[in-house]
Order: sequence, then structure tokens, then C-alpha cells
Amino acid sequence: MKIYKIPSDLRAFIFDIDSTLYTNQAYAFEQVDCQVRQFAKERGISADEARRMVAEYRKQFAAGHNGSKVSLGNTLLSFGVPIEQSVQWRRELLEPTDFLRRDEKLIDELKILQKKYQLICVTNNPVLTARKTLDALGISEFFPEIVGLDTCFKSKPALEPFETAVEILSKSSESGIKAENCIAIGDRYDMDIALPLKMGMGGILVNGVEEVYQIHKNVL
Repeated sequence: MKIYKIPSDLRAFIFDIDSTLYTNQAYAFEQVDCQVRQFAKERGISADEARRMVAEYRKQFAAGHNGSKVSLGNTLLSFGVPIEQSVQWRRELLEPTDFLRRDEKLIDELKILQKKYQLICVTNNPVLTARKTLDALGISEFFPEIVGLDTCFKSKPALEPFETAVEILSKSSESGIKAENCIAIGDRYDMDIALPLKMGMGGILVNGVEEVYQIHKNVL
């Protein structure tokens, strides 16, 4: 866990989901590979060839953007697959319950945080897929709102998903919530933490759910 900043007037947590609220490499891999396989099927090429294309594009993107990573949705978009289509693939092809189980330790942690703070998720998956993931973990009740890829059709680290999350949080708070009242939690600095820090939020980088279990000890 690396704590970058904790706001002095903290009111809300903005959680990433994948590889943050669970640690399961097989499921994380399947979220990418199921789309790559579908892309291969529709292009009439092998899955290995599609994987090579995706890997090569991401390598070239990083080389031309100071090492920055590009989301799979934007990678597929470069190959002519509309964001709406990749969203639909994720909705249809992913089944979280094949990989994930109820997490009692995570439930206990979120119960503690929920007593004092508002909670919301921002993810590059569609809302339906994200909700199914939270259901599989047994934590859906803690997150009444999810900002997903199909909320504003922008992928993190774009500004819009985080701005939307703050707007939703503010509307559900009597006193209003601003970016400086929020803290972002995620497993990738480039996707989950860097932009929120620029927006004035706090940020905590975690290496899987095992570190999420300890958040209240570092914040409360």
C-alpha cells in the first residue's frame, strides 16, 4: 500500500474494482482475453494473432506516450471496434461467479468505512458487469452507484468518469461533496490515482484486496 494523500476533510471513497476489490489473476486475464478472442472470431483470425496485435499496439502506444498505458477499449477502437461494441462483449461474455466468491473480510472493511464515508466505484467495465462482480463478492449493497464504461463512454484515466463520480456523490450529500473531499483507491497509479491527485483528491495505491482490508487502519 502506498498512501499519496489523505484529504483533511475526507467524505467519500472512490474505488476501482478489478484487481482492487478482489485478487484473482485468472478473472483479470479473462476480462481482457474474452474480448480479444471475440475480436479474433469476428476478424477471422486466430486468437494468438489477435493477442499479438493488441500487445504490439499497446507497446507502440507506450513508446509514443512516455510509457503511458492504453485501455483495451481504446486499443480495440484503434482496430475499428466501437466502444459500444466492446461494452456489449463484456456484458455478454463475462461471468464473475465463475471466478469470484463472497469475501467476508472485504465486507467487514466496507462496513467500517460506510459508517463514516460515502462509497462509489469507477471502473472501465460496463455497469452490468461491474454490478455482477460486486454481487459475486457480496458487496453490492455498499455501492449504490457505479460509474462504468457505458456511463459516459470514456475509459480511465479520462477525466469524465471521475467527474461523474464526484457529481453523483455531491447530489447524494446534503452538504455537497467536491473532489478535494474524495480519495481514490486503485491498483494502478496511471489509471486510478494520477488524475484524481491532479483533481485535488487523495489517493491510495493498493496491491490487491489484501491491502484494501487494511485501509481503515490508515485512514480512520
